[in-house]
Amino acid sequence: MNSLQNKKIKQLVVLAFFCAIIILQNIIPFLGYIPLGPLNLTLIHITVIVAAFVLGPLAGAIIGGAWGLITFIRAFVWPTSPLATIVFVNPFVAILPRIMIGVVSGWIFSWLKNCSLKPLAAMMISAIMGSLTNTLLVLGQIYLFYRNQSQILYQINTQALLPYLLTVIGTNGIPEAVAAAIIAPAVSLALLKNRHNQINN
Repeated sequence: MNSLQNKKIKQLVVLAFFCAIIILQNIIPFLGYIPLGPLNLTLIHITVIVAAFVLGPLAGAIIGGAWGLITFIRAFVWPTSPLATIVFVNPFVAILPRIMIGVVSGWIFSWLKNCSLKPLAAMMISAIMGSLTNTLLVLGQIYLFYRNQSQILYQINTQALLPYLLTVIGTNGIPEAVAAAIIAPAVSLALLKNRHNQINN
């Protein structure tokens, strides 16, 4: 087995490892979601961001897509919140934002590294952008697709829906982004250092 094949196998193993973590975070309460009323404080995006940092944007997109697919399926069989049964049955809301976490965070990280920014700073900025991508795409699409049903979904009128979603960005989106900026770089740097040591040994 040549070194290229060996590298590909290792990458597939690590990719499978991240997929397993995503599955566990969706199954075990409070490991991936912290319920807060009709929405949830999400932690799973951190795993997607770490995958994007360690394996690249494509792998991040795959891991994000796996999370999105699970979100979509769970909306039918085991929803995480009452709102999930309505909005996450839409694949654009359930899957697309999760994929874009990996794409955005991984691409920005690669770009910032090429700009000679230190890895820690590059990861922190990229993690924030990836996290906010998820928040803005999910809530933006909820507003786009469901604003005419806001009285049913949120018990608020259409005019009050946008301020409500902006409040959610502040109460959920910002803490999620801060958590990602702290946790994702710490985990990613440790994984990258370990992989570097294995290559050199």
